Amino acid sequence: MTSRTAEAPAGPPNPRRAEILGAAAELFARRGYHGASIGDLGRAVGLTGPALYRHFSGKEAVLAEMLLDISERLLAEGVRRAADPDPERALDALLGWHIAFALDNPALITVHERELDNVPEPQRHRVRRLQRAYVEEWVAVLRRLSPGLPDERTRAGVHACFGLLNSTPRSAAGLDRDAMGGLLHAMARSALEGVR
Repeated sequence: MTSRTAEAPAGPPNPRRAEILGAAAELFARRGYHGASIGDLGRAVGLTGPALYRHFSGKEAVLAEMLLDISERLLAEGVRRAADPDPERALDALLGWHIAFALDNPALITVHERELDNVPEPQRHRVRRLQRAYVEEWVAVLRRLSPGLPDERTRAGVHACFGLLNSTPRSAAGLDRDAMGGLLHAMARSALEGVR
């Protein structure tokens, strides 16, 4: 896999950069990318705007790294879980992973849905490529379960399932995490059964 951005540091993760990315996700989800300034982001992590430039070249770089990072994490874990030789277990593992991610990261889901078009084209292209690869992990598992499924139907079903799972920033209110996770799992399994 290629590195995320030209400015991404080599070696172990930088906790300060991770803190900035987390704060930016919350800020962009609440105010929108254009509604939050670099100064707002700096204040959210106890830095001045200019001090933030020691970590990122600007707000656009923060957004690009954020969305590349989540796409890489989803794919890496998706590949690992889809490798289970039992396709039923692999599907449950993929569902468990995506549901946990969606429930634990509502701000990232919101930012991705709203702000991907604000990412510069080279990074946006890489995000979309990573997303397609993640979808294909799910498609491969569904094909193992039902070998005769047409590709278009299978992909459309996976995208529809993601729409359900990624609705958590709007739909999870009122239920605790375990109850919402169980509901999403049952609904997503039923939806994917419809594909098969």
